[in-house]
Amino acid sequence: MKRILSGVQPSGKPHLGNYLGAMRQHIEMQKDFECYLFIADLHALTTVRDPELMRKQTYDLAVSYLALGLDPEKTVFFRHSDLPEHTELCWILDCIIKMPFLERAHAWKDAQEKGRKETTVGLFNYPVLQAADILLYQPDLVPVGQDQKQHVEMTRDIAITFNNIFGEVFKLPEPFIKEEVAVVPGTDSQKMSKSYGNTIDIFAEESELKKQVMSIVTDSTPLEKPKDPGKCNVFKLYKLIADKKSVKDLEQKYRKGGFGYGDAKKLLLKTILNHFADARERYKELTPKKKLIHEILENGAKIAKKVAAETLEKVKKKVGYR
Repeated sequence: MKRILSGVQPSGKPHLGNYLGAMRQHIEMQKDFECYLFIADLHALTTVRDPELMRKQTYDLAVSYLALGLDPEKTVFFRHSDLPEHTELCWILDCIIKMPFLERAHAWKDAQEKGRKETTVGLFNYPVLQAADILLYQPDLVPVGQDQKQHVEMTRDIAITFNNIFGEVFKLPEPFIKEEVAVVPGTDSQKMSKSYGNTIDIFAEESELKKQVMSIVTDSTPLEKPKDPGKCNVFKLYKLIADKKSVKDLEQKYRKGGFGYGDAKKLLLKTILNHFADARERYKELTPKKKLIHEILENGAKIAKKVAAETLEKVKKKVGYR
């Protein structure tokens, strides 16, 4: 059975983009793969400076995954910071990677172009920690969005560099990208992201969820006129969660005319509520069960540590620490 590995930063309750772009496939893949999934709180420290917020967002993400159907009996689910092997391997890899290599990273270049005043060493070094995260578990596949493909490619380059210098240790992972949901549009047509404030939060209260859906930007085509579904964000989002028959029915209504964007938004809201009804109920049930959530993460960390420690021991022998 092939192994997959992925990590998700704790940035609050997940939105539709998180679910469609990553979370859904993580949960689907646990049926057919050996799965490792971690909450990347070490990476989150590049932006989160409030310890209470860090704890809350980490907890919220754990509850969200479990509510959506992640099975801790099938997926090794753990918290990044519980395993020091990640940062230890990161330092070893730091010592063989040259600065210009990291300057190629999209995230770093983007930060420089936007003139961020507080770019940190952690942000610059992000791809090396991410490489350590992946390589410790020797996965075959790494499910990512299109915007993260470069980081997997950099991980492969780092693995090749280490293997060439010290001898074969690391498997070269492949990125796994579902192209049809590589980029999920937000309410303003940009990529859905908390940083843009254009998200649809799947565990929000119904009134807030309705407000977010109804705020989706559309053009000014009159109600009675035919509309192009391919250019409408409401339709694009609907297509990602509705069944094929429903999508075809909505497409026909768009092309026929006499069906307004407001009606389409109401249909999208209803579909979202129906699609996530069970998960939203489980989220409410699981949220107060702190002992259970922490036990699941601790048990996952114990299993992950066995694999991570074995890989790190091989690395230490290769570099002369053993």
